[in-house]
Parts: sequence; C-alpha cells; structure tokens
Amino acid sequence: MNRRTFTRNSLSALGLAVVAAPAFARIRPKAAVRLGGPIFSKPQGPEEWAAAVRAKGFRAAYCPLPTTASAVEIQAYESAAKKADIVIAEVGAWSNPISPDANMAREAMEKCIQSLHLAERIGANCCVNISGSKNAVHWAGPHRDNLTQDTFDQIVEVTRKIIDAVKPKRTFFALEPMPWAFPDSADSYLDLIRAIDRKAFGVHMDPMNLIVSPRLFYDNANLIRECFKKLGAHIRSCHAKDIDLRQDYYMPQFSEVRPGLGQLDYQVFLQEVSRLADIPLMMEHLSSEEEYDLAAAYIRAEGLKVGVSA
Repeated sequence: MNRRTFTRNSLSALGLAVVAAPAFARIRPKAAVRLGGPIFSKPQGPEEWAAAVRAKGFRAAYCPLPTTASAVEIQAYESAAKKADIVIAEVGAWSNPISPDANMAREAMEKCIQSLHLAERIGANCCVNISGSKNAVHWAGPHRDNLTQDTFDQIVEVTRKIIDAVKPKRTFFALEPMPWAFPDSADSYLDLIRAIDRKAFGVHMDPMNLIVSPRLFYDNANLIRECFKKLGAHIRSCHAKDIDLRQDYYMPQFSEVRPGLGQLDYQVFLQEVSRLADIPLMMEHLSSEEEYDLAAAYIRAEGLKVGVSA
C-alpha cells in the first residue's frame, strides 16, 4: 500500500470514527444505578436468595428476613449479599406511630424499633416508614391535621425515640415523602432533618409521592433535580414508580402506574441517583413478576439513553 492510499484510507476510517463516536457515546454506560425489586421465586436459604436477585440483574434487594430472624440467619444473609455484590436497600417498618389510636401508635413504635434494629444488624441502607397519619381509618391516609405544626413536632419526638432506642451506627431511619404528610417537599424534609437532629436520620426519596399538582407533574424533572440538590447527601434509598394525569376530567386526578406508562422523567431520575454512591432504586407496588420485568426493561432502556446502566 502506498502512502497516498494509506492516508486516504486512514482519513476515511477516522471520518467514520468521528461520525460514529457521538452515537456510541449516547448509549455507552458511564455511570450505574443499583436497581432492585421483589423476588417472586421462593429461594431456600441465603445463597439461593442471592442467586435469585442476581438472576434478575438486580444489584439491590429488599431485606429478605423478618424482624424475628435469628442472629445466625441475619449473618448468613448479610454475608451472601456482600459476596454477590448486593446492597440490602431497606427494611420496611410500614405502620402509623402517630395514630390517634393509642394501641396502634404503640404497636407501630415497637415495629419501627424492631425494624431499625434488624436494619442495623443486617447492614441495610435504611429502615423506612412514613411519618404516619391522624386518619383513624386509613393508616397512611390524608387528614386535616397531618400538616400542622403540632403533628410536625410529634413526628420529631417519635422519630428521635425510635433512633435513640436503637442508636444505629451503620444504618439510618428514614421517612418516605407523602402527598399529605410530612415530609411533603424537599424543604419540609430539610426542616425535619434539622429538627430531629440525629446523625442516624436519613432520607428516603420517592419523587412520585411529591407530585401533587399539574405544575409539578409537567415539571417533574426540575422537582427531581431540586430534591437531589437539597437532600442528596442524606439519601439512603429510592423508590421507582411512575405517575399519570387523567385527561378527561376537570379536576386533577393522578394515578400511580408502571414505570414507562406515566410521565416521570426517568432519564433525569437515573442521572441523579447515579451520582450517589451505592444508593438503590427499588421498584414497588406492581402486581406481578411480568410487570416488574417490563418496568425494569423500561428503566434500563431510559438509562442507556443517558449513559446510566441499571
């Protein structure tokens, strides 16, 4: 090959590379998110559980054990998770510790303490609950007193008691945002962090739960950015859901839907989560394994568009 031919061919190849580079850059993962979700099989023991999680392509999982698990079981599952590079995202303590029913509130407090203790022993990123509700019928429902100063103060007191009862060193107690209960915005979450004043109080981020108006619905990308800008240093786990707005009605009606069937900006969401170290993104509230598979496929496809693998 003479020099002229070599130069022309080299330039041609270089030209192809230059043209192809931007398209390749758009899909090449440059960051990663630990996606997770429920496991529908019935694995027997920690090794089978870890294998089932990884078989779904997940690198995060819900805590697989109840609060009654023995120390031996807890140690075995923690070891299996570490060996398989799985982050145990959260222990759910779903209950109403500010219920107007004194017995329900007491039982909820006990559940929160036991769940936080489990999270500490198994090395989960957090123990998560909602702050609660004054609704006597629906434990997580709306009530006119949920967003008052008195209720805010009660949440602070209750959360301190839960954390102080366990004194966790490697996990956190976190409150999932709700549309009608504190924290109901990034700023109200910051207010709680300051008021509770405990190092073991963390943030659980579910941006879908903060979308309460058409303005926030259509501008949810900026809502997500605001939440991560203000709260990112405190975030311990995230939920992956989606939201849609009914089109044929004159008052806003929002519906929770499978990721990919709504309008939540997953490209922005994934970019923000990927900037945090080992913070899980956990799918929830779907009705079947097939639904979770479809949701995961959508989330991963959206991630690849912005260079984030999940």
